[in-house]
Amino acid sequence: MKYVVTLASAAIAAFAFAIATPATAGAQPSNCHDSYIPCLPIVSDVDCEGGSGNGPVYTGRVQVVGPDDYRLDRDGDGIGCE
Repeated sequence: MKYVVTLASAAIAAFAFAIATPATAGAQPSNCHDSYIPCLPIVSDVDCEGGSGNGPVYTGRVQVVGPDDYRLDRDGDGIGCE
């Protein structure tokens, strides 16, 4: 039983770290926009790769965890550029 408790504790700790906000987890450099995982730079605009946007920066799929300033998550499901 002790082995199972240890695995459960490790899984809970990993889950807690994974859902922590970037600011509290220290997961992203300070020049990253706090609303996106992985890091997106703080610039005038970011667009999805392969879309019709004009940049200046392009990205693939991202998780949106705050205000969607770059309007990457059109359907509001928390995933941008899907």
